[in-house]
Amino acid sequence: MKLLRVGPVGSERPALLDRDGTLRDLSGLITDVDGGLLADDSVLTRVRDAAASGELPVLSPEGLRIGAPVGRIGKVVGIGLNYFGHAAEIGAEPPAEPILFLKAPDTVVGPDDTVLIPRGSVKTDWEAELGVVIGSTARYLDSAVQGLAHVGGYVLVNDVSEREFQIERGGTWDKGKNCETFTPVGPWLLTADEVPNPQVLDVKLWVNGELKQDGNTSDQIFPVGEVVRYLSHFMTLYPGDVIVTGTPGGVAMGQPEPKPYLRAGDVVEVEIEGLGRQRQEFKGA
Repeated sequence: MKLLRVGPVGSERPALLDRDGTLRDLSGLITDVDGGLLADDSVLTRVRDAAASGELPVLSPEGLRIGAPVGRIGKVVGIGLNYFGHAAEIGAEPPAEPILFLKAPDTVVGPDDTVLIPRGSVKTDWEAELGVVIGSTARYLDSAVQGLAHVGGYVLVNDVSEREFQIERGGTWDKGKNCETFTPVGPWLLTADEVPNPQVLDVKLWVNGELKQDGNTSDQIFPVGEVVRYLSHFMTLYPGDVIVTGTPGGVAMGQPEPKPYLRAGDVVEVEIEGLGRQRQEFKGA
């Protein structure tokens, strides 16, 4: 299923995009698309049955904002340098273990919302990424197979990053990852049953219409199941938590000088097969 949240910021309601591409209202069945929904198989079955019946109310998409497809996110966990191509373009050795950082849930915005370039920033960068939404509580998992079994769905993410803040200012990566609006997510959450193999997905990103990233999740150093397993030994993962699994080559930081970092007025579009497409206009904070 393709699950969405639509409406004004802070007042989103649950929706579903059916197989014919018709937007359907789910607010009569559920209160939100969140961890509680993903963890409850009986409710998910009820939603699937309602979708199959074709009786859910139709929503007009005209003028309707699409919000982030997951509500009440507990935490967003990022994985750094998780593609061989990205590590190579910046001259880094592939890590022996996943590199972790955290993004605050309040950085999450909708897929087409405006993204703000921080004041004083000259190195704001793009990162097209596969996002993993946890569907059941994961603690001390034994295998990558178990890791995949704890995934509730997948989302498209732009892990916007400020490289000076992240790398040159000392401390942790978090300073370059947690600026306002730095985590556009969506347009929809695709339930895990629709993605039999998350390691075969094309990942693309354009800046002002020019293709910058053209990768595939097969290039991940640590595949999705292993990432979930690994994280479960350092933190408990709860339904609705989001893991941002790394970006392929083609980011601004990996380009020759002068590196084409983002400026106010730039437009970024992101796409992963099956997970839809985003479009963000960048403006000054």
